[in-house]
Amino acid sequence: VQIAPALRSYIVDLVGSTRAIPEVRLGCSPRAVLHLGRAAKAAAALDGRDYVVPDDIQRLAIPVLAHRLLLTVEAHAAHRSAADIIGALLGRVRVPLASGV
Repeated sequence: VQIAPALRSYIVDLVGSTRAIPEVRLGCSPRAVLHLGRAAKAAAALDGRDYVVPDDIQRLAIPVLAHRLLLTVEAHAAHRSAADIIGALLGRVRVPLASGV
């Protein structure tokens, strides 16, 4: 199963952006990039494709990344969850248009 370079960059941008959010004390590590990529490949294979599409990454971002975040006290006080924060990032990080392998 292949991941296009643009989608690899998308995963890196998504994971990297977790480390730049004021509500997050500790963002996702570089290992999260590998795990999200592997999960996206598995999802593509289960869907019968030999390539990853952005939907694979977006569908798995919360389950793969949310438990890796350590939120600030302020985020907890505001009743923000890690899933909420990852969901917001999915709306902000630009999805690549061309995903050719």
